Amino acid sequence: MTGYGKAEITFRNHKLICEIRSLNSKSMDLSVRLAPCLRAKELDIRTIVNQRLERGKVDLLLINDEMSATKSLNDVSPINWQAVHTYAAQYKAQFGEVPAEVMAAIMRFPDVLKQQEEAGDLTDEEWQQIQALLNAAIDGFIAFRTQEGAALQAMFTEKLDGIADLLAQVEPFEKGRIAKIRERLEANLAQLSAETQAQTDRNRLEQEMIYYLEKLDITEEKVRLTNHIKYFRETMDGEGSGVGKKLGFIAQEMGREINTLGSKSNQSEMQIIVVKMKDILEQIKEQVLNVL
Repeated sequence: MTGYGKAEITFRNHKLICEIRSLNSKSMDLSVRLAPCLRAKELDIRTIVNQRLERGKVDLLLINDEMSATKSLNDVSPINWQAVHTYAAQYKAQFGEVPAEVMAAIMRFPDVLKQQEEAGDLTDEEWQQIQALLNAAIDGFIAFRTQEGAALQAMFTEKLDGIADLLAQVEPFEKGRIAKIRERLEANLAQLSAETQAQTDRNRLEQEMIYYLEKLDITEEKVRLTNHIKYFRETMDGEGSGVGKKLGFIAQEMGREINTLGSKSNQSEMQIIVVKMKDILEQIKEQVLNVL
């Protein structure tokens, strides 16, 4: 949900600049800074932004060059000297000489610094200009998000391919894993005393062994993980809102299957593969937060 858009026009003999920046957020958090002439339209401006941008921590600047931090000394607002003399005279009449710190405070009074541009009401034509400027900045912002989204999709595709490749690497270890476990169990049973072995119900023992080995089978986890990867790809190609949340849910389900693979592996080589899967999945989860 990170993004940036900018547009500018000439408005009332000044350059009017619109900038939109966004960071990740689960909801819409809009902060607005407007030129004085636009404050009466703040609610309308917020409505336009909220309708076109679904969520994010959004900062909107819609200001003229008079409000820029880079303006020169010739551009600063003129001082209302009459107000300065009035305040100073009142202080002097009450307390005597005016010290420097008091004069410094007087110079910061709101009515001492005149605004070069009065707020004034916008005409219909001017409001249309403002709307066009705002929408142009939003268009640039959305284009930026689209570009970022394409890069994210390419990254997700690469990571999903990595998990699928690692899942395929499990198969060679899986084939001999059950047989080795069975051999280890039978070897342990062979170490029991002859009397104990004679008292052992072989049918019941075989049933228990089959039940234990079935619990170690990872076929279902492999199938589900493969389906989750496929569904993640399909969801990425979808359109509309809420895709990011859906991808987050799918990633959680992928994590469950990978964790189950790790708990059932009972083999160091498979556990190493599972750790690599988890590492890739965490990278996916971090970036899913950037998807709307």
